Amino acid sequence: MASRSSARNVISLTVVCTLAWAFTGCAGAKKAPPKTMSIDEVPPAFMETARKELPGVDFDEVWVKQDGTLEIRGKASNGKIREIEIRPDGTVEEIE
Repeated sequence: MASRSSARNVISLTVVCTLAWAFTGCAGAKKAPPKTMSIDEVPPAFMETARKELPGVDFDEVWVKQDGTLEIRGKASNGKIREIEIRPDGTVEEIE
């Protein structure tokens, strides 16, 4: 009887691990890298938000994420790289 119980435990553990592996994306699915955009192509309202939230930053890079969020990066006067993420609806997602 003990061997049947152990066999069931091993099978159950194997099934659970396999399902966890499949559902967490470990099957090799890759995300597409963010696309780049020229700073001149950023809508004026987005640049206005970026400048308001991070005054004094010289913005020079823009990445577009898959969901349409813009990640706008630049350098502050102290040399620190700063970035702001703005969703397609114009709301700020994150400031670093």
